[in-house]
Amino acid sequence: MILRTFQRFSALAMGILASCASLEPETSLPGKEVLSAEEIRVAKSTPDFEKHIRPILQTKCVSCHTYEAQPQRMSLADGSAAQKTGAIGAMIVPGKPEFSPLLMRLDGKHAGLQAMPPVGERLTKNELRILTQWVKLGAKWPMGAAGKVEL
Repeated sequence: MILRTFQRFSALAMGILASCASLEPETSLPGKEVLSAEEIRVAKSTPDFEKHIRPILQTKCVSCHTYEAQPQRMSLADGSAAQKTGAIGAMIVPGKPEFSPLLMRLDGKHAGLQAMPPVGERLTKNELRILTQWVKLGAKWPMGAAGKVEL
């Protein structure tokens, strides 16, 4: 009887996990561009944290990703928190966008990873390109007040 109960529970759990992995995020369309057309043009090649990265993070990420909003989860409130190595490693790997879990979650193309944000406005293709270029160029994040990202 215990074995049968365990088998039923296992089958149920596997079914739930399989269905969750295939769910689309609640937001299906990208949001509005945070940056102007001119800022986007410049940021695609030489993104600047204060002019380009911070506005994207402030508008689309930090409402959930601060220690205050979600204790024990990834925080984008400042550079040291964002590049902190956790259980799965650093979320931002400077110089290596292909190994940066933050970018993997933002593009929504990786099976088994929940696309971010799950609710609210998704990043646009331009915003994702800008963040990817920023990480590729070393993810320079100012220290102190200049590097704070707040709502």
